[in-house]
Amino acid sequence: MIVSSVMTDHPSWLSAGDTAYRAVRSGSSTWVLTCTPAETGGNRTEVHPVRGEEGAPVLDVVDPDGLTGTDEVMDVLRAAGTVGRWRNPDPWDALATSIIRQVIRAGQARKLYRAFCEAHGEEVLTPHGPAWLFPTPEAVLELPDDEFTALGMAFKRRPLKAAAEAVLEFGAKWAELDPAVLRDEVQGVPRIGPWTAGATVADLTNDYSLYPYADLAVRTWAARLPTGRTWPETEPEFAGLWTRLAGKDLSAWTLLTLAWGVRHANTSGAVAI
Repeated sequence: MIVSSVMTDHPSWLSAGDTAYRAVRSGSSTWVLTCTPAETGGNRTEVHPVRGEEGAPVLDVVDPDGLTGTDEVMDVLRAAGTVGRWRNPDPWDALATSIIRQVIRAGQARKLYRAFCEAHGEEVLTPHGPAWLFPTPEAVLELPDDEFTALGMAFKRRPLKAAAEAVLEFGAKWAELDPAVLRDEVQGVPRIGPWTAGATVADLTNDYSLYPYADLAVRTWAARLPTGRTWPETEPEFAGLWTRLAGKDLSAWTLLTLAWGVRHANTSGAVAI
């Protein structure tokens, strides 16, 4: 499939020349996702099985031309074209990634995630180079405390181990839940709050109405959209205006704005939030 751009916000995305690639776990299977510039323009997206063929990852495409509204935000997002984003097929990886992203900036979270994967995750060989899966819940629970410290992950040790225990106990139940219910359910895990739960479920479903859409990342990129609009600085005020303007397109507005931010950071050298 050809799309204008692919949202590569997840820290597992790697690059080889013009190709972005990523390995994902889906049940007992492993898949490789790729995004390569197409000769006719846009980006070609492909998914290939590496081991097994269970649960092929789903690519959702958001076309801003299909959205309603005349706000200047939409003019910018429409000009950027269609955005594809793969749903994360691995609930454990989605939850662990959101835990690592807590409090810190995207660049630092990416470094920690990749170092942890390379040290303790499974290496996946692809035509573009090696990729790594996040360590399994069992592997995380077996790691000694000093290993987290050595990788700069000491402050992530307790929430990751609590999440690993919860996934092993409740993972099958969680898989059957409605996304909004799942967002509430995972907050029963120690140190999992609304932001982490919302980011996790959005990663799994691409429903960004469940994402914490007034967080720093959305507010930052909304402010940088070339619209001339001044946005409220506080989360509650921003959330109120954002939801009112987006209406029924809240998920698409949020996803497309974050995707615009990822592209801007990648092409301008700006620091991603």
